Amino acid sequence: MLTRFWVALAAAISGCTTAPQTYVGEKPELDLSRYFDGHVEAHGMFQNRFGKVVKRFTVAIDGRWNGPVGTLDERFVYSDGSKERRVWTITRVSDHEWRGTAADVVGEAVGESRGNALNWRYVLRLAVDGSTWDMRFDDWMFLVDDKVMLNRATMSKFGIELGQVLISFRKP
Repeated sequence: MLTRFWVALAAAISGCTTAPQTYVGEKPELDLSRYFDGHVEAHGMFQNRFGKVVKRFTVAIDGRWNGPVGTLDERFVYSDGSKERRVWTITRVSDHEWRGTAADVVGEAVGESRGNALNWRYVLRLAVDGSTWDMRFDDWMFLVDDKVMLNRATMSKFGIELGQVLISFRKP
């Protein structure tokens, strides 16, 4: 009886997620190596779990690919004037599977793409109030057309959602 309670509680906390296969056949087809080849600009915001916008930001991204391996150099500028840089190394493992690493990513990011969508999951080490927290990210990217991609990421710790990141990417 107690075991069923914990299983039900875990299911309620984690919620239901959509599988990438849901987007098979959706167009245009998302290929990270094609979209993030060259310069991409982005605008985004972080909302806490209560919906309050805590930070806004812009990102300049420069991507280079050598076969199945790409480097994404991301330069963030936040609304409070602070700056941050993240350099991703992304590898296409198969037609639909991607892996990625960055200095502040714990372990490896794992992604699956189908149709116009990519689900990207990873743990990001973030500085929070003078300490560091390992935050779980569940990113969903959707290619709208050959120039625009939208991204919604849910950020959680200990299975509790702490906020969401919304980003609009645009190729010049």
